[in-house]
Amino acid sequence: MDIFLQPGDFFVGDAEFRVRTLLGSCVSITLWQPDARIGAMSHFLLPGRSKGAQPDARYGNDALDLMLSGLRAQGVQASDCQAKLFGGGNMFPSRRSERPAIGMQNGAEARALLAAHAIPLLSACLYGVGHRQIIFDIASGDVWSRQFEKVEQ
Repeated sequence: MDIFLQPGDFFVGDAEFRVRTLLGSCVSITLWQPDARIGAMSHFLLPGRSKGAQPDARYGNDALDLMLSGLRAQGVQASDCQAKLFGGGNMFPSRRSERPAIGMQNGAEARALLAAHAIPLLSACLYGVGHRQIIFDIASGDVWSRQFEKVEQ
């Protein structure tokens, strides 16, 4: 069964699911437990925010917390998962700023979050210019990424 994630969504499910999304500067974290063939995927827009409010999967730190909670409900611990990262593209490469582009911030936050939870990162396809199409097959743990480079006129 196919699931499509909109910005700010996350999903936790078993081998019957394949999860898709389109990413620009947003980032997706995929988590997969190979023995149980259970996985999770996020589509977050912003790196993080301070704790205290209702969890919101639009933020990287909250998205990972929500995913881990969903996985625990399925009997999967964070330490048993494998992670992959995607996205963080620069959608406006001609713009110059003192701060790193939001995609760079999102990618750095995702890496830091995984490290803080001691979740091994198997691969990452981050940054570049333009958007990506992502497909995560929870049955196999495979993730396909196709990047479409933005052409500015």
